[in-house]
Amino acid sequence: MTVSDSPMSLALEILRGRWFMAYASFLIMSAAGATYIFAIYSKDIKTTLGYDQQTLNTLGFFKDLGANVGIHAGLIAEVTPTWAILAIGSAMNFFGYFMIYLAITGKSARPHVWQMCLYIAIGANSQAFANTGALVTCVKNFPESRGVVLGLLKGFVGLSGAIFTQLYLAFYGTDSKSLVLLIAWLPAAISAVFLRTIRLMKPARSENEMKTFCSILYISLALAIYLMVAIILQKRFAFNHAEYGVSAAVVLFLLFLPVAVVIKEEIKSYRIKSQLPQNNPQRPKEPISSTDHTATKLTTPTDSSIEAKGGLLPRIVKTFKSPKHGDDYTILQALVSIDMIILFIATVFGVGGTLTAIDNMGQIGESLGYPQRSIATFVSLISIWNYAGRVASGFGSEILLSKYKLPRPVLLAFVLLLSCVGHLLIAFGLPFSLYISSVVIGFCFGAAMPLILGIISELFGLKYYSTLYNFGGMASPVGSYLLNVRVAGHLYDREAERQNRKVAGSSEKALTCIGVRCYKHAFLIITAVTVASAVVMLVLAWRTREFYRGDIYAKFRDRLESERVDSSLEEKMGEKSDSK
Repeated sequence: MTVSDSPMSLALEILRGRWFMAYASFLIMSAAGATYIFAIYSKDIKTTLGYDQQTLNTLGFFKDLGANVGIHAGLIAEVTPTWAILAIGSAMNFFGYFMIYLAITGKSARPHVWQMCLYIAIGANSQAFANTGALVTCVKNFPESRGVVLGLLKGFVGLSGAIFTQLYLAFYGTDSKSLVLLIAWLPAAISAVFLRTIRLMKPARSENEMKTFCSILYISLALAIYLMVAIILQKRFAFNHAEYGVSAAVVLFLLFLPVAVVIKEEIKSYRIKSQLPQNNPQRPKEPISSTDHTATKLTTPTDSSIEAKGGLLPRIVKTFKSPKHGDDYTILQALVSIDMIILFIATVFGVGGTLTAIDNMGQIGESLGYPQRSIATFVSLISIWNYAGRVASGFGSEILLSKYKLPRPVLLAFVLLLSCVGHLLIAFGLPFSLYISSVVIGFCFGAAMPLILGIISELFGLKYYSTLYNFGGMASPVGSYLLNVRVAGHLYDREAERQNRKVAGSSEKALTCIGVRCYKHAFLIITAVTVASAVVMLVLAWRTREFYRGDIYAKFRDRLESERVDSSLEEKMGEKSDSK
């Protein structure tokens, strides 16, 4: 056995491979969704620190702001290696959430409201760094499967809330304050472990790439189904600490099971590489034809001189002029594009409404008279159906696009309209309707994200995707502020004060509101703006109809084919050189 065929060489090949990089991304994403379980520990923040609902919603806004404003993470990623992005995110995650844990447990001096807003914004902003480091890198490494990759990675983020719930019950019992400690150290540790694993690699496509992703999808479906069953059983029966531990062990087993798929695929790739003829290591590499270099040197100055002769105005026009859909836009071209503005507006009012429902689910359940255990169930249901929406939209949109040329903006408009069902169920507070609305809102919120991110990557290219991806995410906190703080929080507190004056005859500010009226008007408003967002998305679908009718991945296949031809020519030139 040669050194290259040794088990150590094979192990290194697996650890350095594209598929292990993808698996590491899945693990990072499965621990990057702490912002989605805010409803579980928000009650502790509210009661411990004595906040009213509008203050709590303001805290929720800063959480959403931190989680979704990642322009700085994208810009840093343009000039630094991926490991630096992950390291920054790891440090921010631990600091932000650990400071919140110290505050709600009384282990530090009571912070001011602005300090709590700062802590949760820093902790949540680590999610933007994790997304930029892991998700964006994975999309660039699998460009022809971007819908599938986005669906799976965002799906694991959606499951992370239910995963965290199972782990904290096993580690800390029912102490919800300790959940904050868990989300402080666990995501930071996972990112630290894979600092050198997540990196940009040369894009390639294997024949069974979709099959491999489907195998990982099936395992993640098994994980989602198990979490659903565990949640139902834990709702019906009282589990002890040992039983919670067994449940958490099953979750961890299913999280690590995709390693088997990764190893199998990397071994197959390793064998194919080992069968290919290897170049003589002592033979110097043939340079690319000097004619090509000459052509490059001749064309570059010519283009520059033409641009210089045009003056300042033509250069400004060229800077802002949008290229064709699918080409690599510059950051500035994308930001001023009408398509980006349309997508941003639809995300603000469409996704912002579902985010408002998710953040307020604890208080919604309380106002409608649901017990605390049911409220925890709603949060877990949102997490699981969030996952289902993400993988369904990721895989489904990819299939519908490739087979029927159905544009992703049309699917996004449908998802936004479907979310209105969940909003109306909350508005009218029908018996047991919150279970259904949790499923609908969780699914729609999850389905929207891969579609939005996929549209950005397709229309504006992948060259500056790190920054453009994070710009698209900025729309959610804007919607959260407008619909959560200014609408839902304000109307909730106004109704709580009215109830307090009616019952006690006092002018003191009440912290709790009971009844359907607490959120009725807010979610009727949210329903109206969500319908308007769906209409706006149909406008984008009409604008991009010609682009989606074509083969949007053709340029990636042409590039890979060109690289194969160049490689083959170099190999033949090398063989001729050896024969001489």
